[in-house]
Amino acid sequence: MIDLGQIWFVLIGVLLVGYAVLDGFDLGVGMLSPILGRSSAQRGLLMETIGPVWDGNEVWLLTLGGALFAAFPIVYATVFSGFYLALMLLLFALILRAVAMEFRHHIEDPRWLRFWDAAWWLGSFLPALLLGVAIGNIARGLPLTGGVYTQGLLGLLNPLSLCVGLLAVAMFAMQGASWVVLRTDGELAASARRVGRVAWIGFVVLWLVVTAVAVIDAPDLWANYGNPLAWIAPLLFVAAIALTGYALWSRHDRLPILGSSLSIAALVAILGQALYPTIVPDRTAGADITISNAASSDLSLTAMLVITLIGVPIVLVYTGFVYSRFTHKVGPPTG
Repeated sequence: MIDLGQIWFVLIGVLLVGYAVLDGFDLGVGMLSPILGRSSAQRGLLMETIGPVWDGNEVWLLTLGGALFAAFPIVYATVFSGFYLALMLLLFALILRAVAMEFRHHIEDPRWLRFWDAAWWLGSFLPALLLGVAIGNIARGLPLTGGVYTQGLLGLLNPLSLCVGLLAVAMFAMQGASWVVLRTDGELAASARRVGRVAWIGFVVLWLVVTAVAVIDAPDLWANYGNPLAWIAPLLFVAAIALTGYALWSRHDRLPILGSSLSIAALVAILGQALYPTIVPDRTAGADITISNAASSDLSLTAMLVITLIGVPIVLVYTGFVYSRFTHKVGPPTG
C-alpha cells in the first residue's frame, strides 16, 4: 500500500529545494550587492539580473507553506506558532526586499538610491539567516510541551542553529555569485567569481563546523546512516561541491550555478534522510512529530496529490520557458 504521508514528505523536500535554489540566488545577489556593486549603476545591473524572475521564485516559499499546512497541519501549527516572531521578521524582510526593488528606480537621487540599496541588502540577508536558523532548530529538535514550543525567539538561538544560519548565508552567497557569473560579463563577472570562491570556502568550512556540532548536539541525526544507501546523498553533495569549486576556479559560466544548485539539493536530501521518519524532533519528552502522527487524512493527501500531478508539470514547463529567456548576459543600458 502506498504511504501518502511519505510521498508528501518527499514533495515538501522538493519544494524546499526549489525555493532554496531559485530564490537562493536572488537572496545571494542582494547580499553581495554592496561588495559587487561598487557604483549605483553596477548595483542597478545586479538588480536587473534577477528582475524578471525574483517575484516568481518567492512563490515556491508560499507553495511550501501551503503544502505543509495541508499535508502536515500539526507540523504547520507547531512550527508557525513557535517561530511566530521569527516568521514575522522574515516576512518583513521579504516585503522590504520587494519594496526596495520596486522603488529604487523611481527617483534618481543618490540618497534615495543608497537608502533602497541598503534596504535591498537587509531584505536579502535577513531571510537567508532566519531560514537557516529555523532549519537548524528543526534539525536539532525543539523542546515541546504538549506538542507546543514555548521558549520564544531567544530559545531558538543556540550554537547549532546559528551555525546553520551562517551556513545558509554562505550557501546563498555562493549561489548568488554563481548567478552573477552566469548573467554578466567583464569586470563584474570576474568580481563575482572571486567573491564566489570566498563564499565557497566559507560554505565548506561552515558545513564541516555544522557537521561537528551536530554530532554533539543532535546525535539522533546519524541514526539512519547505518543503511549504506543513506550515504548516497552525502557522496553526491561532496561531488557537487567539488564541481562548484572547480567551476568557480575555471572559466566556465554555467557550471558554477549548476554545481551550486546540485549542492543545495543534496544538502536538503541529507537533512531529509537524517530526520526521516521524524519531521520535528522533540528534545524533552521524546514525543516526536512524525510523518505518521502528523499527516492529514488519506482523502486530503490524495486530492492534493492529484492537483500536484496536474499543476507541477505546468509550473515546471513555464519556469523552464522563463529561464530559457532570461539567462543571457546583461550589460549596462546604452540609451
